Amino acid sequence: MSRAPITKTGSERLRAELERLKSVERPRIIAAIAEARAHGDLKENAEYHAARELQSFTEGRIAQLEALLSTAEVIDVARLNPGNRVVFGATVDLEDEDSGTLVTYQIVGDLEADIKQRLIAVSSPIARALIGKSAGDSFEFTAPNGVKHYEIIDVRYE
Repeated sequence: MSRAPITKTGSERLRAELERLKSVERPRIIAAIAEARAHGDLKENAEYHAARELQSFTEGRIAQLEALLSTAEVIDVARLNPGNRVVFGATVDLEDEDSGTLVTYQIVGDLEADIKQRLIAVSSPIARALIGKSAGDSFEFTAPNGVKHYEIIDVRYE
């Protein structure tokens, strides 16, 4: 079985979500089911069915997080010392050579990728193009909207 890489920060974020689901959400849902059950006939009790559905989703997410975390290989990015080369966990400042726009991404595991937070999966096309490059290098990759050209401004490990 292969172990999926995840940053220490990503692992802590998933563990916090798991703890919240188990200690806050699960008891709240159980109380909502008990309250809805007290209202009588369960066949036509919308509150009961909604609470049971929420319970199902929550238990599914708990199981998913437990499985993900049990197979994840946690990598402490602060302990890496690859110099100015881009490897897993790197935070990279890039300049779009076509528009001059600056953007910052961190290369993380597939489990924790979130483009809104500028966390890109190590398996993404841009991350694959970045791996092994150094500050000052230019590269291109094929994005969904065409070929993009970037220059690596800075590489750091936080």
